[in-house]
Amino acid sequence: MQAVPSEFLAIDRKERVNRPFFDLDLRPAEERTCDFDDVVISFDAERAMVEAARCIHCPDPAPCMVACPPHNDIPSAMWLIEQGRFDEAAEIYHKTSSLPEICGRVCPHEVLCQGSCVLNKHHAPVLTGELETFAVDYQRRVSGYVIPLGIPTGKKVAIIGAGPAGLGCAEVLLRKGYEITVFESKPGPGGLLVYGIPNFKLPKDVWTEKWEQFERAGVKFAPNTYIGKDKTIDDLFAEGFEAVFIGVGSEIDAKMEDTPGTDLPGVYEATDFLIRGNVEHDLLPENMRKPLELGRRVVVIGGGDTASDCLRTALRLGAEEVTCLYRRTEKEMPGGKKDRKMAREEGAKYRFLTQPVKFIAGADGKLAAVECIEMRLGEPDAKGRRKPVPVEGSNFSVACDTAILALGYWPDPILGKTTPSLDVHDWGLISADKKTGATSRPGVFSGGDCVTGPDLVVTAMVAGRKAAESIDAYLKSKE
Repeated sequence: MQAVPSEFLAIDRKERVNRPFFDLDLRPAEERTCDFDDVVISFDAERAMVEAARCIHCPDPAPCMVACPPHNDIPSAMWLIEQGRFDEAAEIYHKTSSLPEICGRVCPHEVLCQGSCVLNKHHAPVLTGELETFAVDYQRRVSGYVIPLGIPTGKKVAIIGAGPAGLGCAEVLLRKGYEITVFESKPGPGGLLVYGIPNFKLPKDVWTEKWEQFERAGVKFAPNTYIGKDKTIDDLFAEGFEAVFIGVGSEIDAKMEDTPGTDLPGVYEATDFLIRGNVEHDLLPENMRKPLELGRRVVVIGGGDTASDCLRTALRLGAEEVTCLYRRTEKEMPGGKKDRKMAREEGAKYRFLTQPVKFIAGADGKLAAVECIEMRLGEPDAKGRRKPVPVEGSNFSVACDTAILALGYWPDPILGKTTPSLDVHDWGLISADKKTGATSRPGVFSGGDCVTGPDLVVTAMVAGRKAAESIDAYLKSKE
């Protein structure tokens, strides 16, 4: 941690603790549902300095640093922001994070750094996420950011997947002098950042500027290249790549197996819905370029962050009635409370202890209703969550024109099937060392959701960075 000036030690921390707190400013719900622009009103310099001055600079290791997956030196950044040294604060974040302008926006800070702030005990926590966003955005606008490049090694590394894990790996390897090529199955880079997270949570211009930093650093991009179909990992080694990192995420939508009617017109999987509802036409995969046909009444089935994204996207696309159906209570919902609160403000409704059992067609053959059954909570399952149990004879119908299935994600099994000696488990998750990212195949490393299953952007990015260090050590050991 950067040393805080000695004169600060004489400041009464109680004075900082009792400074007034002002929560994030959000655009009014009736305004923000009319477009896909950012919901949060960004800090200006004065607001950022006032908020950063609420930090009491806990002794090392500060709880916020411990709770931050990349262990950003948050107290030092707070001190620098308080002093108006915004460029220096941004550099603090760039030291440990490959995507600070993105993590500052999409991380669930309320359960990570912000949630661990000691001020939570009796006061409001420091808004660490928004301050990270402010500092990095300030640098981006005022002085710009350039990824530092290492002395060229002459060695090539292939990265499969242009999402958070792949980008984290690429950034660290660039700093070490490697030549990087990123292979991506979709037309554009970004993975989840472009093809999953809606614009109102992560504006596309922020991502575009981030990707331009990678392009200026010399990263080569191979779009529309599905490793496992168009070419294999063995092909990559044959082309002269000396190591491969797999960061393809976990993007196969979970199915409602044995539920009649999921193939009806008007029933969408979450990925298809979010991509077609949020991504510019020229970046859409060929099979997703047909416009969405959204009805007046929409139901979203599921309780995670993806469900919240679908609810809020449907409202912005003009749906009049948008309802979330979830088979447990709100207490068991895995998605973030902040997103649910904003969804409710924007007009979304929630119906708990409700399990769809059949999708019903109207006279025109399109979706007209969802038959559901009431649930009650029984004994905890293997993960400790109380298992939902059907209430016999409680069937009822919910009228709707569109249903969106946001049930979670599974890994793509194709790499396990097409890569000799690559161990996989649980329907295609790649077996990799948690600390190094090393797989069972020499020279092949992996990290992110394709190893852990669906998780956070920041944890995937950290896994990519760790794997990059291991790739560097592996290639040096071969010299």
